[in-house]
Amino acid sequence: MKERYLETGKIVNTHGIAGEVKILPWADAPDFLLDFDTLYIDGKPVKLLAARVHKNCVLAKLEGVDDVNAAMRLRDKVVSIDREDVELEEGAFFLADIMGLEVRDADTGEVLGQIADILTPPASNVYVVKGGAAEHMIPAVPEFIVETNVDEGFIRVRLIEGM
Repeated sequence: MKERYLETGKIVNTHGIAGEVKILPWADAPDFLLDFDTLYIDGKPVKLLAARVHKNCVLAKLEGVDDVNAAMRLRDKVVSIDREDVELEEGAFFLADIMGLEVRDADTGEVLGQIADILTPPASNVYVVKGGAAEHMIPAVPEFIVETNVDEGFIRVRLIEGM
């Protein structure tokens, strides 16, 4: 079952004296967080009053956080969003939704294992598959990923010799 709330970043510091917080987003691009009116901290909704991208982070003004002391209390807190507030493009999915999915060989149907981790180097994501006879590191590119079926709980891949 898909989680309703998705962790999307962490408050890493304060910014200025007016209560702004600095969020390190865990999304493909920091401006992803700018599209939300409400964020969730400790499971509680917090209205996002203003936000802007600064370097690789988001500087955010949150409702009820009016000074640097209030902002300091939020440091190291994880920020989540409600998946109901997101419209993904056709074929897009959240990485959290593929964690643990079964990975099958597209040619033989053999189960290779499950997605145990997702590495995010600059070029493309890499799925770490564990649980079968061997651990596989599979680049998340069309040459290797034949099908991603989040609803039915599997990914079909085509490996090359030596993977």
